[in-house]
Amino acid sequence: MKKGYSILLKPISVLIDLLLINSVLVGFYEAAYLSFTPLLYFNFSWLLIAFYTKFYHVYRYTKLTRVVSLLITQLGIFFLAYFAYFSLFEEGVVVENQTTLLLILFSSLILFKILFVYFLRQYRLKGKNFRNVVIIGGNQSLKSITTLFHERTYLGYNLLGYFSDKHNHGEEYLGTISDAVDFILTHEVDEIYCSISEFSEEDLKKMIEFGNTHQKVVKLIPDSKGVFSKGMVLEYYDYIPVLSMKKLPFDNPVIKYSKRLFDIVFSTLLIVFVLSWISVILFILIKLESKGPLIFKQHRDGLNGKHFECYKFRSMGMNKDAHEIQATKGDMRVTKIGKFIRKTSIDELPQFINVLLGDMSVVGPRPHMTSQSKKYARVVDKYFMRNLVKPGVTGLAQVRGLRGEIETDNDMNNRVRMDIFYINNWSFVLDVKIIFQTIFNAAKGEEKAY
Repeated sequence: MKKGYSILLKPISVLIDLLLINSVLVGFYEAAYLSFTPLLYFNFSWLLIAFYTKFYHVYRYTKLTRVVSLLITQLGIFFLAYFAYFSLFEEGVVVENQTTLLLILFSSLILFKILFVYFLRQYRLKGKNFRNVVIIGGNQSLKSITTLFHERTYLGYNLLGYFSDKHNHGEEYLGTISDAVDFILTHEVDEIYCSISEFSEEDLKKMIEFGNTHQKVVKLIPDSKGVFSKGMVLEYYDYIPVLSMKKLPFDNPVIKYSKRLFDIVFSTLLIVFVLSWISVILFILIKLESKGPLIFKQHRDGLNGKHFECYKFRSMGMNKDAHEIQATKGDMRVTKIGKFIRKTSIDELPQFINVLLGDMSVVGPRPHMTSQSKKYARVVDKYFMRNLVKPGVTGLAQVRGLRGEIETDNDMNNRVRMDIFYINNWSFVLDVKIIFQTIFNAAKGEEKAY
């Protein structure tokens, strides 16, 4: 497994657990009692319990004692949920060999967990599934974590070296703190460990923003256990306290894949029941008024800044500035039918094809033209944080009235502020609210959609 595939470890673990549970149940249940209902109950119970016990919140630095504790808690609660099924739905039913069933089931799950951790550590000992790290600073905690990385290579941390203004010696010394940024940008660094004692508050803030902008994990090493900050969580690497930034909602694989599943279902339904027939009508109307294709394609910035072709119904006459200059109020390039479809946001409907292809999401920060991104990345604080998630057909900024022509830098500042709020505070309920608000706004006509 390559180092970039670590995100797959948790889904693989979940799938194998469910496979073991279902295999044992199918093997022991009599055909008369084996149906969709009990299997659904047991699978759902396992996942629900795992969510609340944080059973799958196991990382490369998690102690074995913690893994065992989670395993005992998960199996104990699942044991109660298992017997609760017969009281709730199948009262009076007795499954033969009940003790044997549970013994094999629990033994299989425990054995898999042990083997999974063991073989993963052996794999990392061979230099696979590693994380490149650098250390900035030189306090005692950082020296301790350096020793930890060297002695416990099964954790999979590849220490490239350290930067410090105070401790400028040793084979792993890479330079002063001011040299760190260039080194991180030119090497495949995954995680940055910083000593709080060697940073001013302002420099620490800049380092955290640097990590957010360039998708680097920034972790802070406090001088004492009592140092905390809003938006951080305390973790332990053996006995060493490490402050980490709280993970974004989309860092959770369950949320990430659930949102993708919703995108696929929603976009498929809309393409089949709306886009299929409205495309025919607009093809005739658009072609009658101006020459050119039905669909307008434009390069936009997507996840992690990667470009993709964003689809829209063409609302302008063919012109050479379409890819560089945004539509303005009273824009002469916009056709008559174009004014209507822009006012009602119908021109955005082909973007559900982008959603189905995986370039976009139904809800997220709106994708900007490449020329806009280049311009505003230099003047708008935290602009590139928008690229941490897939762009959306609609977004929080749009339903709050922050759409249309960008007249000042403050207009973009407000949009980015809303986008970052959405990324940090995502919930399924928030997505649903944004979708309904978008439909309502489209029905009444957007004031700034010109």
